[in-house]
Amino acid sequence: MTRDWSRYWRSPDRPLEAMHAHFEQHVYHRHSHDTYSFGVTEIGAQAFTCRGSAHTSATGMVMAFNPDDPHDGHAADRFGFTYRIIHIGPEVVADALEDSTGSRMGLPLFTAPVLEDPVLAHTLHALHRALLGGASTLRRDELLRATVAAMVRRGSTTGDLPSGTPLTGAQLIAERVRRRLDDSPLDDLTAADLAQAAGCSRFTVYRAFQSAYGFAPSDYQRQLRLRIARRLIARGLPLAEVAARSGFADQSHLTRWFTRTYGVTPGIYRQAGLLPRR
Repeated sequence: MTRDWSRYWRSPDRPLEAMHAHFEQHVYHRHSHDTYSFGVTEIGAQAFTCRGSAHTSATGMVMAFNPDDPHDGHAADRFGFTYRIIHIGPEVVADALEDSTGSRMGLPLFTAPVLEDPVLAHTLHALHRALLGGASTLRRDELLRATVAAMVRRGSTTGDLPSGTPLTGAQLIAERVRRRLDDSPLDDLTAADLAQAAGCSRFTVYRAFQSAYGFAPSDYQRQLRLRIARRLIARGLPLAEVAARSGFADQSHLTRWFTRTYGVTPGIYRQAGLLPRR
């Protein structure tokens, strides 16, 4: 019998979410977030792939994912792992850094998905406990600012790529395909549609997109639909309506992919935003 469990919290008014979970059998389907995701492993070890390499986050280690970093995850052994993770929107990160430094900075980039840093682990743990434990809004904001500043100071290595960096031919193809998917995430697109948008063969589309983004185009399309579903769930829409409006066949189809991707059901995610403030 599985002993998997999870507890979720999300802010009702800004892109800030947190999860505390223990997984022995749950396997994360490859996915990404439109936020920064900072986690700390409390017990056991989690194995995952990110940016083309395999990684393991063991007890006390910190994980750092940039927005749109594709990754998966599962227990490294039969004993499972317990971890805490916080998802912070880029705009919240930018505001926190401005509060800490007094000036507007570029968004950070984390090149190492796993960090061995007890100070960061302690800082993340304190913020996470405040978010899920009912601390005052003022205390949460103070810890959020301190955590973001510490993560950037101790974990980030470089800034964003310059906007003028030239793209290779394969990157241009991948960007055209991504733009087509972003523009119409609910359209029933075919491989031929994407090939036409990119001006090349279907095989070239798949290879270029997989190389650039770590996803097949169909996986990326599903990711876009899941993000739509998250927003609709946060607005309080019935789950059956959410499924219909976000491109899933029905509520069970949405629930299956939502749980595989995020580790919680749509119902738990909806309830997480209804927790009373203290």
